[in-house]
Formats: sequence, structure tokens, C-alpha cells
Amino acid sequence: MEDVYTLEAQDGSARAGLLKTRHGIIPTPIFMPVGTVGSVKAIAPDDLAAIGAPIILGNTYHLYLRPGDDLIARLGGLHRFSSWDGAILTDSGGFQVFSLSTLRTLSEEGVEFRSHIDGSKHLFTPERVIDIQLHLGSDIMMVLDECVPYGADYAYTERSLGLTSRWARRAREHFPRGSRGGLLFGIVQGGFFRDLRRQSVEDLTALDFDGLAIGGLSVGEPKASMYDFMASTTALLPSGLPRYLMGVGTPMDILYGIACGLDMFDCVLPTRNARNGTLYTSLGKVNIKRREYAEDENPLDPACSCYTCRTFSRAYLRHLYVSHELLAYRLNSLHNLTYFLSLVRNARKAILSGTFAAYFAKICALYPDEAEAMPQESGFLLFQKR
Repeated sequence: MEDVYTLEAQDGSARAGLLKTRHGIIPTPIFMPVGTVGSVKAIAPDDLAAIGAPIILGNTYHLYLRPGDDLIARLGGLHRFSSWDGAILTDSGGFQVFSLSTLRTLSEEGVEFRSHIDGSKHLFTPERVIDIQLHLGSDIMMVLDECVPYGADYAYTERSLGLTSRWARRAREHFPRGSRGGLLFGIVQGGFFRDLRRQSVEDLTALDFDGLAIGGLSVGEPKASMYDFMASTTALLPSGLPRYLMGVGTPMDILYGIACGLDMFDCVLPTRNARNGTLYTSLGKVNIKRREYAEDENPLDPACSCYTCRTFSRAYLRHLYVSHELLAYRLNSLHNLTYFLSLVRNARKAILSGTFAAYFAKICALYPDEAEAMPQESGFLLFQKR
């Protein structure tokens, strides 16, 4: 089978590559907008196309419960159902089962849970989760795993990892490599214990997945711990596979992940913050609610070429937001997603040109508090304290 991932260039540990999917070749590093129920909130597919998003996420748990994977399959799969021509990655739903369901029972077979919508009882097994994602027509599918909360002790985390690894084997056996055109990624767990993270990588590498993801970060741990385990876990991953960091997503988190050697990122933060009036710009964060923007005729970000920045003033964006106009959600989300896609796109250019160190330092200067949390012994810590 043709390689899924092609490494084009490396600058330090940062990588630029190409990820091959049924719906196109995706240049990496890449940020993937989150479309939980088959829609990126407040954004239409033509908006996503306009800002150059090649891939989005869908959520197995939510789509299974409503409208149902069988219905979506009957209507031609998630691409046709949502009128999205790009690639789609669907997560396994495991995180949602453990975070949204107050009644759940974990067993060797899988996880039984009650819907957060109507309380009905359901069972997710490793095999069932794969079948649901096949119904959706996903380009990249994730295996069922247990996301261990921060603070879990060693004994619990070790037991959980054993179960997650056995589930991963069952998922791989149910969906052999390269079958039916889609890709299957394993998920590295192991909490905040280095030996368990290493064991997880070894377990998954033996199963010949198409890619590997790092799960179980940004679950309440201090920022410094997240960065520490992000770096140490990435260093264990095989170089020939795409590497995906799940659900971690401030601009500095993403840039640090790229510096570690990660390729794929997703987070609800850009659209969620857009709906709350927090916008990311080349000059730093802007809280558009603030009175200081009431008569500001300047564009939100003079360095941004998105529709929002080309067309509207800060004063108008503030007016929309404080007036609770729905257009505020679209315009703010459009800009924030453009910013995040530009962040990874420019990182890729810097890697290809061998100037990633300078780019890293430039972005660090915009987010000094997060940069301060980076492990000081890191070989790619390019931010200099002043």
C-alpha cells in the first residue's frame, strides 16, 4: 500500500509533510475545525472552502445519537449529508461517553452508557464504533479508548491502559489496514506516567495503524505538565506515521506541538471563543466586547485577508456582538478559523524554508504567559525571557 504520510522537510523536530486521504492530500502541519454534529458552528461549507480548510472533524457519539449513523448512511454518508467535499476525521466518541454520560459502565466488552439527550441506554464496543464511522464514511477513524482524568493514580491508569490497548487490537482486527479506503488511527493513553505512555506507544505500534494520536492531554493538568508530556510522548512516536494531538488548541499549544514534531491538531477553542467575543490576531488577542472598540474604524486584524477583516470595522463587529446579532458568530468564527489555519500554514512555510526558529519566537512573543510554561530544558525552546 502507498504510504499514508510523506515527510517533506524537517527543521529541528518540526515537520512538514503530506497526508493522503480519499478526499485529497492534506499538507501538514494542519489545524482541523471541529464540526461536532456535521457542522462547524456558525460556518457553512463554502466558508470553510474560502479559508482553505482541507479537513474537518465529526463526532461519532453525537452523530450516532442524532440523527443516527444509519440515517446518514442511507443519505449517502456524512460528506454528502453535510455537503462537504473535503476530508473528514471522526473521533471514536470515547471522550464524550466518559465526559457527558453520568451513567456508564465500563467492561472488557466496551462501555455501556445513557444518552445525554433522552437517557436511553447504548453500548459502544471497539467494533461497533468502527462500524458507525464506516456508516458515516469517515476518511480517518479513531479507535475506542478511555480518556483517563488528570489526577488518576498509577494503578487505575495502568488498568485503563491495558483495556484501551486490548480495545485497539480488536478495532484493528475488525478493520484491517487499508481496507475500504479509510484510515484508522490508534490513540496513545497512559495518563501522566512516562512508562505507561511508552507502553501505550509500543502496544499501538505493534498493531500497524495508519497514524497515531496523543490523547489524554488538556484534561485539567497544569500547562507545564501538558507541555512536558506533549514533548516526551511525541518523541516516542514512529517518524513514518502522521501524528495527531487530540483536542489541544491554543495557538501556543499548537505551535509547541509543531515544534515537538506533531502534524495534526483540532480544538473547539477558535469557534467557541469567537462566540464569546475573544478573537485572535497577528497583534495578540482582542476582546471585541470592550468599549474601546465602539468607534474603532480599523479592521480587526490588518494582516488578515479573511472576509471579516477585509469588509468590516472593529466598531461594527463590536456592535454586532453587544447587540446579540447572529452575524457576529459567523464573522468572528470565520476570522478565528482563518487565524488558526494561517498559524499552521505559516509554520509549514517556515519549516520548508528552514526558518521555524524565528517563526516560533515571533508567536511566543504574542503569548508570553504560555511560553513561560514551556519546559526549560527543551531543545526547541526558542523563546527568550526578557
